[in-house]
Amino acid sequence: MLRIGLTGSMATGKTTVLNQCANMGVPTYSADEAVHELYRGEAVPMVEAMFPGTVRDGKVDRQALSAQLAENPERISELETLIHPLVWEKTLEFLDEAQARGMAVAVVEIPLLFETGANYPLDCIIVTHCSDEIQRQRALKRAGMDPERLDMLLSRQMSQEEKKQRGDFLIDTSGAIEQTRARTEEIIKELWVEPEKCE
Repeated sequence: MLRIGLTGSMATGKTTVLNQCANMGVPTYSADEAVHELYRGEAVPMVEAMFPGTVRDGKVDRQALSAQLAENPERISELETLIHPLVWEKTLEFLDEAQARGMAVAVVEIPLLFETGANYPLDCIIVTHCSDEIQRQRALKRAGMDPERLDMLLSRQMSQEEKKQRGDFLIDTSGAIEQTRARTEEIIKELWVEPEKCE
């Protein structure tokens, strides 16, 4: 089975690309969804122990956690050290299950793939990118986002240029959403027919 990683900086269209892959019948998995699962399940007691007062009604309150991290941004690395290995395990489970079902291709979205340095068993990597101006416009439309928080988050991510250099396939999402979907479909179809292009 061809194991494809999808990554890119925040607000560069990863969700659009992942949704298009799913629309094509490709099994997909999102590391962000894995985090949501963990915050409702096994990570709850660990997060509460590390950040007291962030659990409400048996699950991690993301707003309360974000508020604590905004006051102590240096602690983000502590949270990442806790969560990333758990996400890695869930992602591997998904890939193994997809392969056991006889799927030819599977795509996993991992926003911090390059930053975390996790050893994911991937055959190739698709990187989404867009202009810095469009990225900021998109990001600032998100709930709870402001310029200061955005700058802090971007400072913890590898530059778009470096990610582009590390990717095997690039998707420029600066244009219309239809263009992004078309480019996604083109890449997936190409790899479906010629998986050796990932080698």
